[in-house]
Amino acid sequence: MLQLFLVCELILLNGVLAMSELALVAARRSRLQAMVKAGHRGAGAALTLTDDPGRFLSTVQIGITLIRILAGALSGVGLGDHVAGWFANLGVPPMTGVPLGFGLVVVVVTYLSIVVGELAPKRLALRHAEQIACAMAPGMTLLTRATAPVGWLPNASTDLVFRLLGQTQAPEGKVTSDDVHPLIAEAERTGTIESAERHMISGVLQLADRPVREMMTPRADVERIDAAADDGVVRAVLMQTTHSRLLVGDGSLDVILGVVKSREMLVALLAGRPLNIKASARNVPVVAISADALDVLATLRDAAMTLALVCDQDGRLEGLVTLADLTKVVVGAGYTGSDGTAAVQREDGSWLLAGGMPVQKMADLIGILLPSERTYHTVSGFVLAAAGRMLQVGEVVEFQAWRWEIVDLDGSHIDKLLVSPVRAAISSATRRPGSGPLPW
Repeated sequence: MLQLFLVCELILLNGVLAMSELALVAARRSRLQAMVKAGHRGAGAALTLTDDPGRFLSTVQIGITLIRILAGALSGVGLGDHVAGWFANLGVPPMTGVPLGFGLVVVVVTYLSIVVGELAPKRLALRHAEQIACAMAPGMTLLTRATAPVGWLPNASTDLVFRLLGQTQAPEGKVTSDDVHPLIAEAERTGTIESAERHMISGVLQLADRPVREMMTPRADVERIDAAADDGVVRAVLMQTTHSRLLVGDGSLDVILGVVKSREMLVALLAGRPLNIKASARNVPVVAISADALDVLATLRDAAMTLALVCDQDGRLEGLVTLADLTKVVVGAGYTGSDGTAAVQREDGSWLLAGGMPVQKMADLIGILLPSERTYHTVSGFVLAAAGRMLQVGEVVEFQAWRWEIVDLDGSHIDKLLVSPVRAAISSATRRPGSGPLPW
């Protein structure tokens, strides 16, 4: 009975070590740091261990190996003989009873080692990684220090193997947007966040990737009032405009004096007061055409304005961007096609997509991977990068296991695409001629 008790204790100890090891590896550093700030007991020790995982991993592996050797010896020599004797008392011949008893002990001990010593503790560690890591970290720290001379050799040997493989430095633990998007999708799937919240979070994450040229109102569509215009012309512009602010130009759009509020001009007209557009014009901030959405947001916040001029490196006006344009990126309302829709799934599984739809939203929608380094930001840019040339209505490009057909153009811009799945991914060697390199 003593041997059976020792074997069970060894199996339990193996489970504790396996659980501690996986909990410390799986624990998220950000959560441990938050627990340290909250004064959670053991969080600091857990954070210290995760900073140098090689030391405690060597200690744990040595302990697990020794436990398995001892458990095997005790079960094979002691328990095997007891079970063989039990079979002998039942009248089983020794030639059959000894191997049968030994085999039965091996099967039972192996089963308990797998379930109690490995699977159950590890599943528990995955479910409560940070809590278990904090609970076990103080004991693991003492064990690591006590066995430091023994654990040094395996750790040093592992470092040597890594150097031979060219792995001289530990990989950076930075989190990219490609890591965040799957987490958001999983949070939506499990009900942690709503679908609308997921789309808004994705929109916020895309602010730094959205260039201002994709959000701005182009120069040709910018409404303005000439500073030298008479009251009749001003009245006509104010009657037709839908904007709360208008640019004030001095002869052309390349000379901008500022912006005026439509409401103030209307009030002056209704009151019969003379208009002085130059005096009413207010300064407006300027952003470079190379800026992204975050740059625009910072500029508008500092200037306390809701719009900014977009100019090239020579100071020529390229367009106008407003705070509402940024809001559309976040809420997902800034990439509709000519019919007002962004993405519509049809009964056959295909998608009708707007060309201006953010490429990351498209990737999340249909389930494809995007390169971390890319020069395009919309679905139309993605397709053009794949084709390597301008496309016409009706042309088709196949890649990433999807068939991309140009349905509608707005001038030279792709307005609508029909995206349908194909049976197998088309390699670059079998794609249709002239469709160019893949966009990575």
